[in-house]
This record gives sequence, structure tokens and C-alpha cells, in this order.
Amino acid sequence: MKVTVGGRARHFRTVAFDVAKNSVLLIEQRLLPHRFEIVSTRNFQETARAITDMVVRGAGAIGATAAYGLAQGVRAFRGSGLEKFSLHTARVYEVLKAARPTAVDPVNAMNDLLRIMSAGETVAQKQALALAAAEEFASEDVKHCQAIGEFGAPLIRKDARVLTHCNAGWLAFVDFGSATAPMYAAQARGTKFHVFCDETRPRSQGATLTAWELAQQKISHEIIADNAAGHLMQRGEIDLVIVGSDRTLGRTGEVANKIGTYTKAVLARRHGIPFYVAIPLSTIDWNLRSGLEIPIEERHESEVLGAWGIISTPASGSRSPASSRRAYVRVANPASRARNPGFDVTPAELITGIITPVGIFKPRDLWKKRAALGFSEK
Repeated sequence: MKVTVGGRARHFRTVAFDVAKNSVLLIEQRLLPHRFEIVSTRNFQETARAITDMVVRGAGAIGATAAYGLAQGVRAFRGSGLEKFSLHTARVYEVLKAARPTAVDPVNAMNDLLRIMSAGETVAQKQALALAAAEEFASEDVKHCQAIGEFGAPLIRKDARVLTHCNAGWLAFVDFGSATAPMYAAQARGTKFHVFCDETRPRSQGATLTAWELAQQKISHEIIADNAAGHLMQRGEIDLVIVGSDRTLGRTGEVANKIGTYTKAVLARRHGIPFYVAIPLSTIDWNLRSGLEIPIEERHESEVLGAWGIISTPASGSRSPASSRRAYVRVANPASRARNPGFDVTPAELITGIITPVGIFKPRDLWKKRAALGFSEK
């Protein structure tokens, strides 16, 4: 997507790779919407920390980051011994896998890299194959999101009012996004519509990231408090809900997504509003048999007890800021503790359809259509 920086619009991908420096390039999402900055991670440990600390977040984006991180890690290996290289590769894999446990995209991406690397007969060949496979995963992510947009765009009718939760936009993928892809495709077709962005506490990705994306794209939108969605639904002000997913179970159709998604699905069912989930194929988990088996990340309580923002220092004799810094402010009662699950699981029966790069499916039809959705029996 294009980003306007310094009055000039340029195309950016959320995740990229600097071959010469063996570095992963990421948009620093914690600074948005106040500042746009590209950061570089110098080794696979830094890349893993960028995922954990949410410099980069979102299913496809962390999948691509993990893929590049694995390539980065194996390319840093010095030597020609295959046994030591194999042990090194396994260590890199485990560090990146542990960075965000709920999402399945990083594991799927890295498993693809390992499979492709196995064809190499030397360390140098395996290193080259790893980088090529990481680039291919990133490119595939873009193609999948474009296809999601084409299949999902007809769901957004003229003057529709669409609710989305968290950020499943191009910042959450390499480009275009999943939940936002139908919106961008509908806009390209000339359809006028309005988007309600849940603020998505505690990290406020809806208010900071989705709203920033939509503003960049000049799509009509408003930010709403998380608890306002039911009120708007009750008054007939929401026609459609589209969200993303960090892990969708191919056997059951259950969906893990940002905390609060389940609540929106329950509300949508109560008010007869279609509820769709948009995913690339890399988000499907074909192994787990129950949503109860999905590891739900418990994040630090500080995210609930306070909030991050930008503090600006005005220049002397001017209203314009001379400098700004990111700062944390405690909001909650000082003596209180907090619980902070990052995700929840939405049952298949609350989901109208799952928008994929190969079509829209009923959640419980994913397993029946597994061949078309890329599942391999091997």
C-alpha cells in the first residue's frame, strides 16, 4: 500500500529483507500513527524480539518475519558441516516459534522453509534456498490477500456500514491485509461505504493502526469504543462484520483472533448481522482438533493497567512540537493487578463464512474442501 510521508506517497511492504546486510526490515508499528519509521533487525534474536514486542504483529506479517528470520539465522551460520548447521537451524526455528505462540502463520512459514531447504546438499545451497523460500512466502502472502479482496468485495454493498475488530490490514500482512482486503477492493470498484473500527483495547490496534490505514486510503471511517458495537448493532447501524484470524482450525472451523472477537460474533448473531473471517491459507491449522487446544498468549498486565502514547515537547515560542517521545501512562488503580489474554476463540456456528484466497466457505466445510485449500496428506 502507499504511505504518505513528508507529503509524498510511496509504496511500502510491511516486511522486507536487506540481502547485503542480512537484516529484516520492518515498519515500527508501535510508533504509528504518530510516526512512520522503518527499523532493521540485525540477527534472528532481534527479529524474534521484534515479533514478541510487537514491533511487527498480525498473522501474515509475523509469518513473513519468521520466514525471513529463519533465513537470516541460517545465512549467519559460518562453516560447512551439515550436522552443526542442522543443530543451528533447529535453534533458530525454536526461538522464532516461541515469539508469538497463538499464531500459526510463523510455524507454517518456517515449516515450508525447512521442507524446501531439505533439497539442498550443502550448507550454501540450503542457505540460498531458505532466502528464496522466505521471499516466496512474502510474495504469496500478497497474492493471497489480493485474492481475498476479490472474493470479499461483493459482500460490501453500496453505503454498507462495516465493523472490523483489531487490525487485519496491510500492516498485519505483507500488503493489502485480510479483513481490509475486501474494503480496498470494494473502494477500487467505486463502492462507497463506512467502516467502524473497534479501538481494540488493550493495545488499541484498531484506533492506532486500522484507522491510520483507512485514513491513508481515504476510506470513510470512525473509531468506536469496544463496548459500543452492541449499541450500534441494536440500532441497525452495522450491516456487516469482517475480522481476521491468527489461527483457524481446518478440522472444526473455529477461529482464534484478537481478544473481543468472540464477543462481536455473539452480538452479530443476536442481531442477525453477517460475520465473516478473512484468512490466507497460511493461517489454517490442519492439526488441532479443538479450539481448546489453541495456546492463548497471556501478555503482560501493564497493557491493561495503562496505555502508551506520544508526549510532545513544544518548541520555544511556538505551538509546533520540537520533539516527541513514546511514553507509558498508568491509568488503573495503583494497587490493582490485571489479567491480559491476548486472544479468544470463536466457535464455527457463529461465523457466516470464511473468506479465503480460493473462495468463501462455511467454517465446517474447510475440512471437506481441504485439497482446494492447500492441505497435503503427506
